[in-house]
Amino acid sequence: MKLLHFADAHIDMANYGRRDPATGLPLRVLDFLKSLDTIVDAAIDEKVDLVIFAGDAYKDRSPAPTFQREWGRRIMRLSQAKIPTLLLIGNHDISPAIGRAHAIQEFDTLQVPFLKVLDRPQFLKPSDLWDLPVQVIAMPWISRSGLMANLEMSAEKPEEVFSNIEERISDLVEGWLAEADSSLPIILTAHASIEGAKFGGERLVMLGNDLVLSAGLVKNKKLNYVAMGHIHKPQDVNEGNQPPVIYPGSIERVDFGEAAEDRFFVVAEVEAGKDTRVEWRKLTGTRPFVDCRARLQSGDDANEILLAALPSQKKIQDAIVRLVVEYPREMDALIDEAALRKYMENAFEFHFVKRPQIETRVRLPEDQSVSSLSPLELLDIYWRAAKIKEADALQSLAHEIISGDAET
Repeated sequence: MKLLHFADAHIDMANYGRRDPATGLPLRVLDFLKSLDTIVDAAIDEKVDLVIFAGDAYKDRSPAPTFQREWGRRIMRLSQAKIPTLLLIGNHDISPAIGRAHAIQEFDTLQVPFLKVLDRPQFLKPSDLWDLPVQVIAMPWISRSGLMANLEMSAEKPEEVFSNIEERISDLVEGWLAEADSSLPIILTAHASIEGAKFGGERLVMLGNDLVLSAGLVKNKKLNYVAMGHIHKPQDVNEGNQPPVIYPGSIERVDFGEAAEDRFFVVAEVEAGKDTRVEWRKLTGTRPFVDCRARLQSGDDANEILLAALPSQKKIQDAIVRLVVEYPREMDALIDEAALRKYMENAFEFHFVKRPQIETRVRLPEDQSVSSLSPLELLDIYWRAAKIKEADALQSLAHEIISGDAET
């Protein structure tokens, strides 16, 4: 069977840019929706047998109605095309409060055809999956508060909570694998971290502590494919081996931590008794993030160096660009920020981060101590250490003030 797998849509992560005058939506939201459209189009055009979304539709569990509408329009296209679709609940989709609805509850409540919301650990057989010849083990995000309530555990030792749940998950999965039909492929989908997986820059948007699945659990040879969500860095945690343990990554770059990474979704050919074939589909046209850095030293032509650190006009076109510069504090007035912003006017957005370096401690020669120096001598050492241009004039003025005080 042909499977399409994607995750971490975060379609309302509109933390940069302006709004589109035609739709009223933030332009960054349109970027995410464009990627989502590409994924849905591929599923429909190629008539895939199953779509698995491995969690995190939004940035939090309380999306604005407008964003819910836009997400719903895309997911409903899959339903209308009669493409079976599984929607796994991620950590950004649920509330920490027990009993509150999650962000994609409406698809379950309205019983939308060909859509199934996976909001609890479960083993799905063909009779649960529109009679598809496949079995699915679902492991949505498990909240710490809900877990502790179910296990009647104290919050004083959270490490015990996660150790306990990891053991219980392993027992659950092993039990389900034991009862599974070996003539049908078995897919595990989970929204969690995996021991040994590499994190990207998404740590900034993750919420709460991570539940970590053991590598041995997800690499079980009885599994044919493992569809993961939660970590934004695209990777196969079991690369070169079976089963593929795939994090497709987020569908758009979320922040500068993902600047150098391409965005993907995955199409896999899954068949019992055979190696699963995985095809990484690169999402083209995603908004580029360009991260630049520069360091200035005293005597440098600040603006020449900063302009040289920026990319060409072709590369900054419609990109989100950041320039981080470290420099001696006395060079602050020499930086022409207006000229930099003029050069960057064709960028989608420009972030200029200034990090002046301040000498926090003045070291005296070994043969001197503070108590052995006069106030004027200490001031002179400070002026020189801080590299203040008007040091002589300030020292002269200080001498007059101190001398005047002494005379009175």
